[in-house]
Amino acid sequence: MDLSISHWLYGIFTLAIILTMIFRKGVVLPTLLGTFIIAWVYKGNIIGGFTAIFNANLVAAQELFSIFLIITFMLALLNSLKDLGADVRMIQPIQRVMVNGHVSFFVLVGVTYVISLFFWPTPAVPLICALLVPAAVKAGLPAITAAMAIALAGQGMALSSDYIVQVAPSLSATAAGIDVELVADKAMILSVISGVIAILLAYFLYRGGIRKKDDPRNNEELSILKSDDSTSNNQAKTNNLTRWSKVFAVLVPLVLLIVVIYMLYNKLFTNSEGLVGGDGAAFVGGVAVILLLLSTIAFGKHHALDYISNHITDGFVFAFKAMGPVIPIAGFFFLGSGDFSSQILGVEEGPSLLFGLVEATQEYLPQSAVLAAFSILIIGIITGLDGSGFSGLPLTGALAASLETQGMDTATLAAIGQMGAIWTGGGTIVAWSSLIAIAGFCGVSVMELVRKNFIPVLVGLFAMTIIAVFIL
Repeated sequence: MDLSISHWLYGIFTLAIILTMIFRKGVVLPTLLGTFIIAWVYKGNIIGGFTAIFNANLVAAQELFSIFLIITFMLALLNSLKDLGADVRMIQPIQRVMVNGHVSFFVLVGVTYVISLFFWPTPAVPLICALLVPAAVKAGLPAITAAMAIALAGQGMALSSDYIVQVAPSLSATAAGIDVELVADKAMILSVISGVIAILLAYFLYRGGIRKKDDPRNNEELSILKSDDSTSNNQAKTNNLTRWSKVFAVLVPLVLLIVVIYMLYNKLFTNSEGLVGGDGAAFVGGVAVILLLLSTIAFGKHHALDYISNHITDGFVFAFKAMGPVIPIAGFFFLGSGDFSSQILGVEEGPSLLFGLVEATQEYLPQSAVLAAFSILIIGIITGLDGSGFSGLPLTGALAASLETQGMDTATLAAIGQMGAIWTGGGTIVAWSSLIAIAGFCGVSVMELVRKNFIPVLVGLFAMTIIAVFIL
């Protein structure tokens, strides 16, 4: 096909965005500037550029606002549980299972994974590090290995699928123009494959450093961990609200477990369409709101109206801090999609700029599923270098739709790109990401943590991609 000036400009700005990510700089500026210039050239007047830059962000915000809501409600629920001290009670019984360092490693993996699926790893890290890491270190697990378990299970395996909250698959699917459930299901499978490989490899590489319970080095590391204050503060809250903290420590996990069982049953054993698209995340979000109402009333009684407003406000602040920069980035890549460009440019039939570029170069490229899969993975890894993991998903999702080949469907390619972006930038092998928080809470060097995570993560990602190409 013949390429217009707008196509060439879109390609130039896309390359500029990727290069910006490689140098670990913010990409909001080039995406906004690119949207403006491309729309100006396409429309032939500067007014069209001004309106398009606003429309691109508006369209992106409309498409992605459900993501902000689910993050808000889940974080608000977690904060309300902290008020009651129920978050502590949910975790404390697990300490008894940590009989030695080997068991402690896998306990940390399991607990971090489950909590991170529902509440995201970043809000969950302080709780896990404050209550479980000291118990694991006391049992003989080195603090650095405990930090690896938390990072690989939470920031890696749980966040890369994001199966419950569905922020990541929503970004990938929206950019790819396909149903969220298609990407979510593929991402869940691929995240477990990459996660199990990375976690087992990490365990076998570093199990020689696990010590006995009576090793004096355990006490030395315990003295470094700065978790006593937070634990005692939470315990004080628990003592003041013993009855309700016990109730919600049982109620919330039980209800969320029922939600998961219902969603799985509905998907696997019924003939109805059930919870399709974003309905699954909406279901989880609605349940979280009701639990939030109940826990806030239990804590505040007459002040519940103020407390719930504060929790929701805090949730929105966290959501916009985490996801706000994604909106202009998504707007730029939505401009490259024929599904959204007409709304952004204000025309009846909008151009498919990104698809047009890929289509024009396809005759020069070998039609290989392996090449397409590894290209998406590497681009995802590059976009994750910004330390976010989410900002690159509009790009990998859009490219997945363009690079679909015989044997590699769009959903699988989008999920592979999602794995690369989030495993990298979500907080496993990038020191300037949320990995800093894990290293800080565990009292270890973030650079040492990156170094130890590097080989298990890359092996897990490359093995996952090979399995996706030849088996899925």
